[in-house]
Formats: sequence, C-alpha cells, structure tokens
Amino acid sequence: MIKVVAKAKLKPEVNPGDYIMLARELVAETRKEKGCISYALHEDINDPTIFTMLEEWENEQALEQHNQTAHMVRIIPELKKLRESGELNIYREIK
Repeated sequence: MIKVVAKAKLKPEVNPGDYIMLARELVAETRKEKGCISYALHEDINDPTIFTMLEEWENEQALEQHNQTAHMVRIIPELKKLRESGELNIYREIK
C-alpha cells in the first residue's frame, strides 16, 4: 500500500473557498479511480490556510496512473496557482 500526504499553504490573498472548490472536484473524480483506497481533503484546525490531502493507493502503479489522469492534469496547476508553498511525501508500508 502507498500513502501520500500532500500539504498546501495558501497565499495570503487567496480565499480558502476557491481552493476547496477545486480540491473537492479533484477528490470526487479521484475516488472513482481504480486503485484508490481513500482520498480526502483536510483543513488544519489552527490555520485555515493550510490544507492536506491524505491518500491511500493499492500500489505505486495506481498512483502513477492517477498522476496522469485528465482531472489531475487540469486541476493541479490551478491549485498550485493558489499556493504559497507545498510539500509532498509518499510512503510505502513496511511489513
């Protein structure tokens, strides 16, 4: 199993609602993908400008296919425009 933690800090002038709207579309489309176990958007309790996407994938191939989908190619660049910074961590389960 592969887990992904994708964290975003919004630019100060960005309305968080704009980010949430795009991210919700990404979540809805991604959850339909083969190999997606879970995919959810989370807002930091103490800072409403920090969002984290927590993802679980069956394997690396499913994640690679996800990164090439039409919705990823279309939505991710739009989300990046709203971010001041981001961090992406990909984890492999140790058995």
